[in-house]
Amino acid sequence: MSTEPVPAEVENYFADLEPDQRAVLYPVIDTVRDAMPPGYALGMYWGMPGWVIPLETYPNTYNGRPLAYVSVAAQKNYNSLYLMGLYGDPAADAAFRAEWAATGRMLNMGKSCLRFKTLADVDLGIIARTVASIPVDRYLATYQRIRPASATAATRAATRDPAPGATATQ
Repeated sequence: MSTEPVPAEVENYFADLEPDQRAVLYPVIDTVRDAMPPGYALGMYWGMPGWVIPLETYPNTYNGRPLAYVSVAAQKNYNSLYLMGLYGDPAADAAFRAEWAATGRMLNMGKSCLRFKTLADVDLGIIARTVASIPVDRYLATYQRIRPASATAATRAATRDPAPGATATQ
C-alpha cells in the first residue's frame, strides 16, 4: 500500500479536469494508490498520471524511460485505466477478464486499456486486487521474458553500454 505524497504535477492534472471527470477518476486513482505494491513511483508520464518502475530501480528499458505499470487518463469521450501488468501476462489477463465477466458489467478493454465513462462502469474491488497482485519483481520478470532481443541491443546502443562480455572501445 502506497503512502507516498501525490506529486504536484499529478494534483495539477486533476485540478485541470472538469468536476464531473474528477468525480469519476478520483475514486479510481485512490483505489489504485491504496492497492499499489511498494516499489512503483507515481508521477506524470506520457501526459497522464501513472505508476512506473523508476529508472533507478530498472534502467535497462527498451526506450530509456521508466516502465509504466498503471496509468489513468481522462479522454474526450471516456476515461482510461491502463493496466500494463496484464499486457504480457496471459494468465493474469484471463483471470481479470473472467472476474470482470462474473460481475455482469460490460468490459470495454483492449490489451491493457480499460475504458469507462462512469464510476458504475468499473469494479473498484477487481481493480484493487489486480493492481495489488503484481509486485515489481513479478512485473520485471514478465517484462524481461517478453522483451525482444532487438530492444536489448537498441538500448545498449542508445546508452553506449557494451554488450555483455564485450570491451568498450574509444
